[in-house]
Amino acid sequence: MSSVGGIFSGLEISASGMRAQRIRQNTISTNLANAETTRTPEGGPFRRQYVVLDAQSNKRDTRILNASVALHGTSTRGNHMPIPPSNFPRDERFFGRGVEVGEIRSDSRPPRLQYDPGHPDADENGYVAMPNINVIEEMTDMIAATRAYEANVTAFNAIKSMLMQTLQSA
Repeated sequence: MSSVGGIFSGLEISASGMRAQRIRQNTISTNLANAETTRTPEGGPFRRQYVVLDAQSNKRDTRILNASVALHGTSTRGNHMPIPPSNFPRDERFFGRGVEVGEIRSDSRPPRLQYDPGHPDADENGYVAMPNINVIEEMTDMIAATRAYEANVTAFNAIKSMLMQTLQSA
């Protein structure tokens, strides 16, 4: 990577975090909007969705990092993540360039059953299969996603300010 590209890598990392958190917020909003949807085109109630975030890096590079760490014999006890040695180069080939949405998965928890014999989707015992969505859990996730987004905005603005100060003093 060129030296100019390295200057902007912090902006790219923060921007990737903002993109990922925006998708996470949209997914949570979809869950909340469908918290009472008992019938979907696939059949049955709506299933909660959640976002899986991945580091923007090549899996091969991660294996190289882990092999290098194991070679230097530096790790914590048990099954904890290895600690890179201090002389290991902090190179984007090993540490990635931010975060990305790996996939959006359906929650495997079963639907919750609610007794409502008058509902058109009630079974023979009067129970309706409702979405596996807990509104409190979704609101907590929304707050966490919003705060993560705001933290990335703060980091982005701090980096931008430092770059502007550098240009002004040059």
